Amino acid sequence: MSTLLDIRIGTMASLDGAAAYLKQILPHGFESFQLTCWENIGKTDIEETAKQVLDVIGDKAVIGSLGVFGNPLMKESTAADFGRMIDAAKLFKTNIVGGFAGAIEGKPLPESIPQFKKVWTDLAKRAKDNGVKIAFENCDMGGTWQAPLWNIAHAPTAWDMMFNALGSNADVVGLCWEPCHQMNSLIDPLPQLRKVIDKVFHIHGKDATIEWDVLKTSGLRGGKTFVWHRTPGFGDTNWTDLISILRMNNWKGSIDIEGWHDPVYKDELEMTGQVHGLNYLKACRGGATFVPNPVK
Repeated sequence: MSTLLDIRIGTMASLDGAAAYLKQILPHGFESFQLTCWENIGKTDIEETAKQVLDVIGDKAVIGSLGVFGNPLMKESTAADFGRMIDAAKLFKTNIVGGFAGAIEGKPLPESIPQFKKVWTDLAKRAKDNGVKIAFENCDMGGTWQAPLWNIAHAPTAWDMMFNALGSNADVVGLCWEPCHQMNSLIDPLPQLRKVIDKVFHIHGKDATIEWDVLKTSGLRGGKTFVWHRTPGFGDTNWTDLISILRMNNWKGSIDIEGWHDPVYKDELEMTGQVHGLNYLKACRGGATFVPNPVK
């Protein structure tokens, strides 16, 4: 793998029916994929899916990570399937499994920590035994500190509490980070990335546009939307600087576009937007192809 591909640019896809979907979009130039499921794996045959997926992507792309997105602190089957996905990671030739940390909904965030420790201590040990890293997405899912929903891993203070709760197993637990969710909390994502980069195992390619004039005239509680999730290339983040931070810290991994959120490039323009984001991120990375230095 060339140094250029130390950072791969890809997209997300559903685990169910993954092979057929990837076969259609692979020619656009995606270099990696995160394969995900919502709450549970369901009836998907993981072993067969892995074989089909690896056959489709060949040497053109990699599976950068797998994902189970649900509330494992309140739904035992989600926690159980996260464990199954940890075991299955090697079948897809990846070592990262992402998802939500879960939450005890209806109670202030700190009250989720005991259950978080109970559920994730075992899963983190299982990950360590399998050579796998766990990456929590930093999405608030519409929750707050006082009333979290689905996921407590949405604020730096919570991250510290979570990692401290896992003790010696915390070394295999980190973040599936993206700038969008931090901007949604009015956090500048790039200074944060510099601070937490050692805990960033996977990156979702999703940006945001903040309408500062709305904030300045109506405020946070004025009932008006002030931030929109965007496909990279259409939002406010300087991805050239973001990727430069990654390279300066010798970060290796995948930036997988999280589509299906952009308010403009959606519906019949969904893949148009995603491919634009793919090419935009490749340009921010330095290009689409590795260029060797001349021989002296």
